[in-house]
Amino acid sequence: MKAGSRNFVIVALVAALAIAASPAAAQYPTKPIRLIVASGAGGGLDFVARQVAIPMSEMLGQTVVVDNRAGASGSIAAETGSQAAPDGYTLLFLSASLVVYGIVHQTRYDLQRDFATVSQVAAAPYMLSVHPSLPVRTVKELVAYAKVAPLRLNYASTGNASLAHLATEFFAHNSGTQLVHVPYKGVGAALSDMLSGRVQMSFLSAGSVYSHVRSGKLKAIAIASATRAKMAPDLPTMIESGMPGYVVTQWHGMLTPRGTPRAVIERLHQEVIKSVRRPDVASRLALDGTEGVASSPQQFAAFLKSERERWAKVAKVANIRGE
Repeated sequence: MKAGSRNFVIVALVAALAIAASPAAAQYPTKPIRLIVASGAGGGLDFVARQVAIPMSEMLGQTVVVDNRAGASGSIAAETGSQAAPDGYTLLFLSASLVVYGIVHQTRYDLQRDFATVSQVAAAPYMLSVHPSLPVRTVKELVAYAKVAPLRLNYASTGNASLAHLATEFFAHNSGTQLVHVPYKGVGAALSDMLSGRVQMSFLSAGSVYSHVRSGKLKAIAIASATRAKMAPDLPTMIESGMPGYVVTQWHGMLTPRGTPRAVIERLHQEVIKSVRRPDVASRLALDGTEGVASSPQQFAAFLKSERERWAKVAKVANIRGE
């Protein structure tokens, strides 16, 4: 057989195999899709997931069913998702908290090994806020206040080794202060004690605390974004406040079990992009202090890797371990 003929046969064979192997991907989806959300109903992650699930259902022509699996910073949801068939009918919606949890806890799944990335979906900066009774208005004043009497300031987090925990220890390490960690089982309980004054400060998602800042029940000191936030343009960033490199984001993203056909992942990615760019979705996310992000699967994979490396260093410096 001549070389040209042989090459033609090889190309034809590869094309035939591709067609034979991807009918399901070409027809996807043919049934409802399960979106496992790594938090309980009513939280920030659940809110973003539902904002995206509704337009995706419309565009895919199939219902995207939100399945909330709370517990262990989303670890229960991740374990469930890791065991699902890689066919595009089970997706995992996660936040930065799940990556942080896996740094200091043993898990029966591995986000990098067991999942494929679809897209980062949204992000909300963390906000440093204090109880109004605290006589400080800036990061500089807060640091000075904390240094006068070490360990007199309590801070709330959403649990041991949570993103809020690491974010505040990151601040304490960089500012040379000593703070008392008070962990809670979720943002609701943490905010309850913040509002009552039982704890004096916190680093939590801007979407969680800003409504209380607007009402005067909490006092915002700075925002942990690279640039000033649209929701609070007068509030300085942590970087402007003398904390170089201090950027903390509660991001949200979508994964699917590893082995899911590439064509299915690309279809999901396209629908995520369309969803977060819809004006109605963008406006609702903005009310919660969140902005849509539509990164490629490759960009999201690189971002996940960088997040894990970054917070692993913080956990080591702060000697944060799992319970």
